[in-house]
Amino acid sequence: MSEQTTLAQQFPAGFVWGVATSAYQIEGAANEGGRAASIWDTFSHTPGKILDDSNGDVACDHYHRYAEDVEHIANLGLDAYRFSVSWSRVQPDGRGAWNEEGMAFYARLISALAEKNISAHMTLYHWDLPQALQDDGGWLNRDTAYHFAQYAREMAARFGDQLASIATHNEPWCTANLGYGNGQFAPGVKDEVAALQVSHHLLLSHGLAIQAMRTQNKKAKLGIVLNQWTADPATDSAADHAAAAWEYARSVQWFMDPIFRGHYPALALAKIDQSRFIVLPGDMEVIHQALDFLGINYYFRAYVSTETPPRQPETKLGLTDMGWEIYPEGLSRLLIGIHQEYKDLGLPPIYITENGMAVADQLDGEQIHDTPRIDYMQRHFQEVAKAIEAGVNIKGFFYWSLLDNFEWNSGYLRRFGLIYVDYVSQRRIWKDSAIWFKGFVQRFRGRVG
Repeated sequence: MSEQTTLAQQFPAGFVWGVATSAYQIEGAANEGGRAASIWDTFSHTPGKILDDSNGDVACDHYHRYAEDVEHIANLGLDAYRFSVSWSRVQPDGRGAWNEEGMAFYARLISALAEKNISAHMTLYHWDLPQALQDDGGWLNRDTAYHFAQYAREMAARFGDQLASIATHNEPWCTANLGYGNGQFAPGVKDEVAALQVSHHLLLSHGLAIQAMRTQNKKAKLGIVLNQWTADPATDSAADHAAAAWEYARSVQWFMDPIFRGHYPALALAKIDQSRFIVLPGDMEVIHQALDFLGINYYFRAYVSTETPPRQPETKLGLTDMGWEIYPEGLSRLLIGIHQEYKDLGLPPIYITENGMAVADQLDGEQIHDTPRIDYMQRHFQEVAKAIEAGVNIKGFFYWSLLDNFEWNSGYLRRFGLIYVDYVSQRRIWKDSAIWFKGFVQRFRGRVG
């Protein structure tokens, strides 16, 4: 029996295998079909913000090539596709009139998936706020949370019976801390106090959106997607342990506790200026909504050192092309820890909604031999299987990403895809990892011995 077959047999029947993308990273057609600008259009067209001075105007041209991309998903033999909606494509100003041409694009995409028996998993917000809302303060403006709830209600009303799931946000930690904390992402604000307030408004918008979508009584499961990591002290020193606990509180628990406990973690609150952190009466009750699923994105751990300079991990498996430590065992430890901490607090079934590796892929004729990515996938699949064996209720895994794409402030310099994209010709070429993943899923389904 092959190693691939042995690994595949560790997952329960009905486990969902899929791939994920996001709108701004692949769609292109930035100025077509009634779409208005988002904050990423503005940010990527600002000199010096993107490493290769590129933008998402064309990206993978998925807007025009969606049928081809759905065919690739089907040929991979996958069950599911996770994608996000460009808010400014369906509602250009983030409020007011709906853009029917934009809505029609997502209707066509969802129909194409259904024709191939691929379940559709929609994310409402993957960082691309309509610029019109940013002009009024963006996520620092509490009103944005209410506009988001109206948008969520409309998308659920139109598509909720055709979708397997709807996630409110993808990685609100990034929206707050990279968008408003250090300015690395759009809208490029550098204000840690603002980042805290933004995180609250994001969570408030999540709760309001869940409430709004529930009123539509649709089939789609409702949840949120959070990026998470373990926080490991570099040494056994009390200082490193305290710093690691703080890191976990300000990142993972900062979002999990309001959702599942109805309050922010005390350890994190103790270290912020609460006089500048505005939480209105009733906010926490709104955020504390029952969920049908929790999406977890995992790429690396936090390795916490209080030494100067900080001690670095040994990186036994090396680094990805993003410079991130490859640390698969952190995934099982994270999942088991989350299960133990929140299982009695309404923790719903979990999906691994993103996990993947950037590799400096090179074309070899018409092939891409991305052996490191295959090894990465195998190791992380093993850790998911380990967590399932330990009792964690994990229902599926979405690899990031289907396609090479616009990798935010890295532009087109980093490649995460199972499928190589030649950005000039828009040719799609399967990497060895795509071929491996197809074989793995076939073995999971028992079609191959």
